[in-house]
Amino acid sequence: MKNILRIDSSLFQENGVSSQLADELISELGKRASDFNVVTRSLSHDRVPHIDADWINAHSTAEDQRDEGQRNKVAYSRELINEVQNADALVIGAPMYNFSVPSVLKAWFDHITQAGVTFTYTSEGPHGLLTGKTAYVITTRGGQHKDKPTDTQIPFIKTILNFIGINDVHVIYAEGLNMGDGARDQGLADARQSINQLLAV
Repeated sequence: MKNILRIDSSLFQENGVSSQLADELISELGKRASDFNVVTRSLSHDRVPHIDADWINAHSTAEDQRDEGQRNKVAYSRELINEVQNADALVIGAPMYNFSVPSVLKAWFDHITQAGVTFTYTSEGPHGLLTGKTAYVITTRGGQHKDKPTDTQIPFIKTILNFIGINDVHVIYAEGLNMGDGARDQGLADARQSINQLLAV
């Protein structure tokens, strides 16, 4: 594992709990790699634009017929895709907002999920093209939702990662963060224990 793509989506940027746990996870990964490179994209700092009709039209227009604005839209999406293609592993900070992922993270997924580039349609159904990668998803929640109907977040993340070919997905939960000091401390301890267990040699 040489190249890690780190995706932060907390509204609080580096002060978010998911970002702080990502720091710890990457620090532990660094202890286990001799040659280590991290590319970081903060979706709250450099906001990813949401997909709209103009974006769809830009990708649907033949390359030699695109105007400058359309070329820029396509180039931006390809930049995000290239970061994923070049990564051996992804570390995705995904706080739960209103039972789902932050809207900027949804926008990022929309950009990198592209037919013919990150997945393709076959006679047997869609096939992901971003194979051989590992994803670590750090989810932080004010309440406790793991394995409950209220957790619509992780099923979505796993579904879309699997769809583009990333099937080795590990989830680190930090729950109960807004349920008092005791629950918060326990939630953070559980998350750190998960990190240690995942990376145990």
